[in-house]
Amino acid sequence: MATIEIEGRVLEVDGDGFLADPSIWDENLAAAIARFDGILELTEKHWSIVRIIRNNWLDKGMAPMIRVICQQSGLKLREIYELFPLGPARGACRVAGLPKPDGCV
Repeated sequence: MATIEIEGRVLEVDGDGFLADPSIWDENLAAAIARFDGILELTEKHWSIVRIIRNNWLDKGMAPMIRVICQQSGLKLREIYELFPLGPARGACRVAGLPKPDGCV
């Protein structure tokens, strides 16, 4: 397993930078991962998406489909890409502390 250091924390990650252990996630770590990925500040829109993703993962054991994120957040896909330039899977799911979603390339 690979490791990365983000703001003084050494984290075990997979080969694509997703947390190996999602249970270590907290909001402070989310903000640190976001900064590492170039998102300087998480707004309420960011947090809304992160909560949707995190809650779906906790309830169902998987990241939600992008259609579900758009429906529950009220945001269009374009807006999600503006908030998370790496995309909903690579960007938002990493900030939410999830493992790499199925179908994410």
